[in-house]
Amino acid sequence: MLDKTVFERIEDRIEKMGEGELDDLPVGVITLDLNAKILRYNKLEAEMARLDQRSQIGKDFFKDVAPCTANPDFQGRFQELTQKNFGVVNFDYTFKFSWGPQRVHITFIRKAGRDEIDVLVTRLGG
Repeated sequence: MLDKTVFERIEDRIEKMGEGELDDLPVGVITLDLNAKILRYNKLEAEMARLDQRSQIGKDFFKDVAPCTANPDFQGRFQELTQKNFGVVNFDYTFKFSWGPQRVHITFIRKAGRDEIDVLVTRLGG
């Protein structure tokens, strides 16, 4: 897991970061609109998921990119946050990739006045 102060700096600035800054982060980043359409998808997330970074933009995250997350533990928490004006949700999750499970820590961030949710994905190990 990332150092808490590094993570807090990312959390504080994420919505203002350009594509290059996002790609340099030590965490996976996916920005979703409130209907789960992918608006931003950084390089590390593409590498962790073994997907082409550019082709994910505009896709429905839960239907087209990560259907394994269409469950109450992941999508349910996302949908709960869409009903609030702002908030942060943290939880651990295991992605069940064809090449093996990947344990991660997920942080959903919705800032006041934004119709987007940033998803931060931090590897936890095997």
